[in-house]
Amino acid sequence: MLAEPTASLRSVRDPRVPGPRGEYAPDAGPGRPYWARLLPLLTALACVTRLPSLCRPLWSPDEGYLAVQARMLAHGGTLYDTVVDRKPPLVPWLYEGAFALFGDGSLLPLKVLAVLAQLLTAVLLVSVARRRWGDGAGRTAGVLYLLISIGLNPEDAQAAAFEVFMLPCTAAAMWCADRRRWGAAGAAVACAFLAKQTGGAVLLPVGWLLWKGGAPRRDVLRLAAGLGGPVLAAALLTSPSGFLFWTVTGSGAYASFTGSELHVLGRGLVNSAILAAACAGILPPVVRVLRIARTGAGELWLWLAASVAAVLLGFHFFGHYYLQLMPPLALLGAAALQILPRERTVRAILVSGGACAVFLAWGLLAPRPELAHATRLAETVRAHTGPEDRVLFWGMHPEAYWLADRTPASRFLTAGLLTNYSGGRNGPQVGEKYAVAGAWPVFRRELRAAPPALVIDDSRGKPFAPHRVPALHRILTADYEPVLWVEGAVVWGRVER
Repeated sequence: MLAEPTASLRSVRDPRVPGPRGEYAPDAGPGRPYWARLLPLLTALACVTRLPSLCRPLWSPDEGYLAVQARMLAHGGTLYDTVVDRKPPLVPWLYEGAFALFGDGSLLPLKVLAVLAQLLTAVLLVSVARRRWGDGAGRTAGVLYLLISIGLNPEDAQAAAFEVFMLPCTAAAMWCADRRRWGAAGAAVACAFLAKQTGGAVLLPVGWLLWKGGAPRRDVLRLAAGLGGPVLAAALLTSPSGFLFWTVTGSGAYASFTGSELHVLGRGLVNSAILAAACAGILPPVVRVLRIARTGAGELWLWLAASVAAVLLGFHFFGHYYLQLMPPLALLGAAALQILPRERTVRAILVSGGACAVFLAWGLLAPRPELAHATRLAETVRAHTGPEDRVLFWGMHPEAYWLADRTPASRFLTAGLLTNYSGGRNGPQVGEKYAVAGAWPVFRRELRAAPPALVIDDSRGKPFAPHRVPALHRILTADYEPVLWVEGAVVWGRVER
């Protein structure tokens, strides 16, 4: 089947179970029968589990934000200047490159890249597990990972966004560290950080493996050079001060827990429960075995702990944050199952497969009312503006710019950067004074220099509604008037003086 037992049930009672790299030869080459049989299975699983992503034009505001950024960059925009977000540059560059090669009218190339990213993550996990515990454990790790990889709300699991492209970098960092390739491990950590800041959490288990090996000075220097080189290059290719501000120092208010405690804690509990359901085949053997037996998995537990800390960072608990937990969970599951009887592995695969089928059906069948709403707004804007007109969507759905094929009137693509509203934050820290530092003078200057033909107020009663944002309210009442209402959104047209 998927895994051969490497120890009898007596191993559960015996603390001297196999440790890492002790009994098994290094990985066979990709041309050997092992990979020739396994790669088609993993490829099929990666494609099937990502099917829902192909059924919608986009899945989340993050995809929309990235698509709009890529268009702005292609038309001469500058990252961290006229194109801004609180994220590192790697994924915006990836979108920009895909648009340059395949056109910017579809996200299909990015969705295909997301499938490849998940497949690469699974292959790296197979290699790590196989090196440590044998062929069966490798197969189990790869299959388990792909089965649980969609175990969240489809909006979080199916989007071709930051975390999906971060995961193969984190897995590559552990793969390289396991083989003492410290320069490459540092570069992989850097790529994970440049995909999303929390990807840098994998540096903790990588550093642990370096310390366990004695941390020779040359290896420490290799790791530091591998880590620092790509990050420094990214800063120089953009703007060092802008890079530092937008990726590190400019998000203090965004990370605050104040005022939304119950809301974000509720979200965190719900997403934790969803992930636990997806991992129902993995968690029992992990809890049963790894608490009583040594498996040489200390760095894997540290990887999981660092990933949990990354999920907690910022106190938002969005579902897509939990994707970072899945690679270490899959490896820990493989570590536990390799010392249990074969039937436990079969049971874990079947339970994980059943959960995967539920999440797959959820992704294929669940309605997407917010996407439908953004699409109708985009159709309205296209009908009342020309291709050269600039528009402003005042809301939290930047995908409307991409769907409407209209140029944003501002570098600030959501109301979040100008009010600190994010993810339903409904506490007192929403308003002009909680905006990104220096944002409002720039925003007002942009609107004066090139006034948008339409302003679409898509706040729909949320705390960033224009009547609660005096600066925007003054602009609207002075130069615009309501002309249309679309499902709760108000379309303001410019008044000719």
